[in-house]
Amino acid sequence: MPFVFLYLVVEIVAVVALGSWIGAGWTLLVLLAGSLLGLWLARREGVRAARALAEAARNRRVATSEATDGMLVAAGGLLFFVPGLVTDVLGLLLLLPPTRALVRRRLVRDAERRHPDLKTARIRSEGPIIDAEVVEPEPAPTPRRAGGPMVIEGTVIDER
Repeated sequence: MPFVFLYLVVEIVAVVALGSWIGAGWTLLVLLAGSLLGLWLARREGVRAARALAEAARNRRVATSEATDGMLVAAGGLLFFVPGLVTDVLGLLLLLPPTRALVRRRLVRDAERRHPDLKTARIRSEGPIIDAEVVEPEPAPTPRRAGGPMVIEGTVIDER
């Protein structure tokens, strides 16, 4: 409950500050334009993220960054449905590709720090996948003279 109260206070302070700076009419125009821009960006970036996810699935590779981008675009779009200036700015930051890449790297780094297996899975997913079977080689017979020591065939390269 304190979080909701804090959110309301921050939003009211932000709207009043903007209103006193540029006027009430312009503030309403900024809120409306921000919402329309955010909804358009959410749609565009959501379609882009879905296409990237489908492309990764088509290429049979793990889509970690694509899935994270999709999640961040969804969160940014959701923030535009919450009324307020601060949530619109946060949603806009999640919808812009450069800032979304920064947030994605931070999220991935934090998740990998908490769960080290995620880093191993990501590293392994970036290389080619080879369908193979491990075959243990049969041990080569060691050359021995009859009743004598083991003989190793070779050439001396550096005599010290």
